[in-house]
Amino acid sequence: MEPGQIVLIVLVVVLGVLALLVISGVRIVTQTKKYVVERLGAYHTTWGVGIHWLIPFVDRVVSVVSLKEQVKDFDPQAVITKDNVTMQIDTIVFYQVTDPKLYAYGVENPILAIEALSATTLRNILGDLELDTSLTSRDIINTKMRHILDDATDKWGIKVNRVEVKNIMPPKDIRDSMEKQMRAERERRQTILIAEGEKRAKILEAEGINESIILKAQADKQQVILNAEAQAESIRQLKEAEALGIKLIKEAAPDAAVLQIKAYEALAKLAEGQATKIVVPSNLADLAGTVTALTEVIQSGKETTKK
Repeated sequence: MEPGQIVLIVLVVVLGVLALLVISGVRIVTQTKKYVVERLGAYHTTWGVGIHWLIPFVDRVVSVVSLKEQVKDFDPQAVITKDNVTMQIDTIVFYQVTDPKLYAYGVENPILAIEALSATTLRNILGDLELDTSLTSRDIINTKMRHILDDATDKWGIKVNRVEVKNIMPPKDIRDSMEKQMRAERERRQTILIAEGEKRAKILEAEGINESIILKAQADKQQVILNAEAQAESIRQLKEAEALGIKLIKEAAPDAAVLQIKAYEALAKLAEGQATKIVVPSNLADLAGTVTALTEVIQSGKETTKK
């Protein structure tokens, strides 16, 4: 092999190695990532979105940091309340990296640090609360933990957005006693509701009877009034009919023969009745004369009135 060919081969190999080194140093950073780069062992820069070149054997990517909000569900922690009740509580932390440099150099293991800090903070908060208060104060616990964790993780380049207490599990005997208490409370409420319902039903029944009595009394009163009015109207019409009959008799001016016949007819109707005895006046013959005299008196009064 000639020396020129050897030099050419070496040159090609060197160029190929250089090309591989150049290509291997190319880095593409996406939208939600940050690259923390060291040069010769010291912090150099933080790469954002775009194409970057890493100098081989000089630069090194220390950490690739995600800027998305992340969720960490921590295992249950044993916590003792103010009234010496031990219970298990697990939390969920929502956090986001705001400074990739601090996140890479602030603490050795940020997630482990947040978990330890969350456990100690939870013990401190629950240690000042009694069992009943801790079971009904989730919002207070969440708010206090978020403030404490957020302040503590600022120097690590982490922003704690939200902390949620997922489960609070008291001991089994406490849960059993709470269940019995809750069952007794439900039974008490049920008894009260039944008693109130029966009371309301009796009140409504009494009100219905009272209204029925009042309505019946008003109906009886109205019936009496209507009967009285009907009777009064009947008497009035009867009297008007009698007056009209007398008036017609006066206008007809009956003679003695007619009056005598009418008298006989009246006696005949009287005889048709159920009476067993009928008293007939002895001067029945003079009755016609009396009637005639009365007729003349009526006629004379009528003539005087016309004059």
